[in-house]
Amino acid sequence: MMKIDKVKKNAEGDITDVMINNNIYSIDQAIMMARDGKIEGVNVAKARNGKEYLRSNPDASEANNLDNLPTF
Repeated sequence: MMKIDKVKKNAEGDITDVMINNNIYSIDQAIMMARDGKIEGVNVAKARNGKEYLRSNPDASEANNLDNLPTF
């Protein structure tokens, strides 16, 4: 099972890409991988506008939230 190590954000602070094991994937690729159960610790959620996005699974730690991961 893979885990997101780092994230890349645009000027608005939205995550555009993720790094997993030194490989870079677009957020759309990561959403498909998460939907297939290939990335641990995240799930696919749907925003009010209907757009899908990745969300960290809830737990007691904020350190592993996607917005708090290191950027690249």
